[in-house]
Amino acid sequence: MKIKETHIVPAITEKIRLQEYAVAIFPSLPTKSSLKKALKKELILLNGQPAKTSDWIKEGQKIELLESREKPQKLFTKKLQVIFEDDYLAVIHKPAGIPTSGNYFKTISNALPFNLNTSHQKDALPAPLPVHRLDNPTSGILLIAKTKAAQVSLNRLFEEKKIEKTYHALVLGSLSNSVVINKSIENKNAETKIELIEEFLFKNESFSLVKAFPKTGRTHQIRIHLAENGNAIVGDKIYGKASENIKKRGLFLAATAIEFKHPITEKLLYFELDLPKRFRDFKELVKNT
Repeated sequence: MKIKETHIVPAITEKIRLQEYAVAIFPSLPTKSSLKKALKKELILLNGQPAKTSDWIKEGQKIELLESREKPQKLFTKKLQVIFEDDYLAVIHKPAGIPTSGNYFKTISNALPFNLNTSHQKDALPAPLPVHRLDNPTSGILLIAKTKAAQVSLNRLFEEKKIEKTYHALVLGSLSNSVVINKSIENKNAETKIELIEEFLFKNESFSLVKAFPKTGRTHQIRIHLAENGNAIVGDKIYGKASENIKKRGLFLAATAIEFKHPITEKLLYFELDLPKRFRDFKELVKNT
């Protein structure tokens, strides 16, 4: 197998085992978890032999990281809108109706290598990876990692709630100008701020266009919170109810903006999408009624 990276142990002042010493000596293995996985797959050699976590490290030893033997990723040749891209990460527009990832062929994950440039960094991932997900029927902004360091840093930023996401939703009924919904989901804390943008009356049925700002990232969080607040999202077949006046138009939920600090350059980045066509079509329909 091809050698990916090599490290020669310099002078060390204390006895240390490989499992402690080798964390982060290779850019593509920045964590204990990634190191353990590589050791389990026998991708790390110590003086030419498969290394073990219990091996003692001595000055002058050669530690080598081999190329992964993973099967090539299936390529889904679906053209995506790339909003931003550099050597570390990307921001793309996910269409509605395509899952982010999963045990399918037609996923955003499988389409990323077709749409993004290969990273030239030493810790480049085998293929770009989404660092969060959008539901199958939800469209909008999706953040992608292209290197291991970016992936680890972006995951940490999500955990620390330092990535701000904005969604637009068209919901049934009316609501106050602003409301913060604090209701646990599957016994886990969940919080969403809802901001009213505009209200509509269409064929004697009330609708509201809102912005949603999830402070946590539970599965289906915005959909559940709005439904429990009495304002189910139009087109939500799981948590909502059908509108007699809007049919077969899909889920009216879109991730429209994201703000975060670039994990490598530390530059503050902000990206925003226009209101999706199905929302604009609805507003035009109401206007012309």
